[in-house]
Amino acid sequence: MSGRRAIEPVPTASTASLIADRLRSAIHSGHFAAGEQLHEVVLAREFGVSRGPLREGMQRLTQEGLLVSIKNRGLFVVELTEADVRDVYLARSAIEHAAAEEIFRTGNPERSGLRLIKIWQDMEKAGQRNDVVAIGHWDVKFHECLVAQAKSPRLSRIHRTLMTETKLCINALGGSYPPPDERVPEHQAIAEAMRDQDRQLFDRLLDAHMDDAIRRLAKVVPPPAR
Repeated sequence: MSGRRAIEPVPTASTASLIADRLRSAIHSGHFAAGEQLHEVVLAREFGVSRGPLREGMQRLTQEGLLVSIKNRGLFVVELTEADVRDVYLARSAIEHAAAEEIFRTGNPERSGLRLIKIWQDMEKAGQRNDVVAIGHWDVKFHECLVAQAKSPRLSRIHRTLMTETKLCINALGGSYPPPDERVPEHQAIAEAMRDQDRQLFDRLLDAHMDDAIRRLAKVVPPPAR
């Protein structure tokens, strides 16, 4: 033996975090549909873990609002109502505007805009192929990149949950989701406004983008302008 100190075991909390991340990704991808029940025994076997950390990981998603516990029945993926859709986008708008404010205040909006344009270009290529799945992927990456540029771990953490809820909205009400020829240019305009350091235009475009999503996904009319 070399006398080297043994590596400490991975704490259960880390396992629970990994499980929560895996479950969150599975919900985001549509592997688990809205309203679907999650069975502890099956998941513990699939993950190769004991039920203790699995329960802790599932509890984290319950606290985030992605899972709901129904007495005497178990845990289910949350089913979002039209009111939930509006609330998700209300929260997303607040987070993304806050991120943009931080970028314009302390960051480099031109550099951030160029990063968004790069993602938009990938989205545009997917649109040319009419690859709806890829467009959705780059759509999510676009908004995640926007928030990430603020360099706020808390904004990014909250936004991650909201984007998973957004995906649940889209999966449940996909027939109302805008076609590629509308989504792609909307993201282009938002990215270019950031690149050009035009804060007022950026805010207007982001508001319009969110309001359009609400109208399509929740089939409700946005509140009158104040």
